[in-house]
Amino acid sequence: MSFSVISKSKKAINILFSDSKMIVFLEDGRELSIPLEWFPRLRKATVAQLNDWRLIGNGDGVHWSAIDEDISIENLLE
Repeated sequence: MSFSVISKSKKAINILFSDSKMIVFLEDGRELSIPLEWFPRLRKATVAQLNDWRLIGNGDGVHWSAIDEDISIENLLE
């Protein structure tokens, strides 16, 4: 019997937004869909502010300068 090993990553590579969700793309192919309601600063941000993000820690987290918000990818997976 053989087993396949799935390599999971906690590193983000891209982020997109819908009207009510943030979609985080991980380097292992997974996509996380997170309600903006969970993050009041993101929920109140303008479209321009939402799209002005940068990955921190080589994809371990996301930072938004204009709204002073940092989100850990590991915390989103818990």
